[in-house]
Amino acid sequence: MSFTSEVKQEVAYNELRDCCSRAELSALIQFTSSLVIENRKLSLLVRTENPTTARRIVSLLKRVFDVRSKLTVSQKTNLKKNNVYTLNIDGDAEKILEGLGLYSEKGLLDHPRFFIIKKDCCARAYLAGSFIAYGSCNSPSRSNYHLEISFDSPEHAEFVQKLISRFGIESKISTRRNKTIVYMKKADSISDFLRLIGAHESLMNFENSRINRDFKNSLTRLDNCEIANEIKSMDASKRQIEAIEKILSAGKRESLDEKLRNVIDVRMRYPDYSLLELCEEYQKSYGEAISKSGMKHRFNKIENIAKGL
Repeated sequence: MSFTSEVKQEVAYNELRDCCSRAELSALIQFTSSLVIENRKLSLLVRTENPTTARRIVSLLKRVFDVRSKLTVSQKTNLKKNNVYTLNIDGDAEKILEGLGLYSEKGLLDHPRFFIIKKDCCARAYLAGSFIAYGSCNSPSRSNYHLEISFDSPEHAEFVQKLISRFGIESKISTRRNKTIVYMKKADSISDFLRLIGAHESLMNFENSRINRDFKNSLTRLDNCEIANEIKSMDASKRQIEAIEKILSAGKRESLDEKLRNVIDVRMRYPDYSLLELCEEYQKSYGEAISKSGMKHRFNKIENIAKGL
């Protein structure tokens, strides 16, 4: 089962208040239904390829309007041959749409009326229904985070984006193949949205995967940094030893001051040591404390002397 399916299944089994049931159903109906004329009456026809969505709509219709719907299953003729779940909703379509805030004297609306999402709990339920209907979220095991909800209407997308921002969550809008997409790419925004719609178990899975990946990336960065520092230290040591050997072969050691001769002796005794380790050995051998910058400064002098030979 994909991560998207897990989220939808978890959210679809959440218990709701009566007002929240109406709000979630409003989103599900707006995303998945169309009006048809049958026997000179308007009726609602719902189509979805997601069995979780179909079951949720049937359950909420029974709870909110005490309406029974006929569910039929067919198969697409394309290569994937996905199942298509069709609901014929018996009852007064206009009455149902009005009750869901999707119909007024002006006709069908681009988004529900304010009374549907007035309460914060109802707004969360509407967003949950929106995700169940046409949402998707990348698996947390993937490196790129992405959650989106697809819309036929730009006005509907803008409405949902404002509803998301009402809870302080950042989202963006784009278009793709004649669809308007509200999406999030920041891990924090996705986590907040999953929490908002009641996908708590999925949120835990998302956060665990995210923490593990961040931890592994941090370890990798530390390893790379240590390796780079070690290579840099080895290159510096090689360069310093070459300069020292040049001075020694030219018989110029005794012409140097005592501090430079001491540095030369320490380096030749410990060719693999880092600057910090050389500083410690220098203090042990000569009783004089020296900093890394001081040690580096003396080696620079030694290298400049070698270049002049």
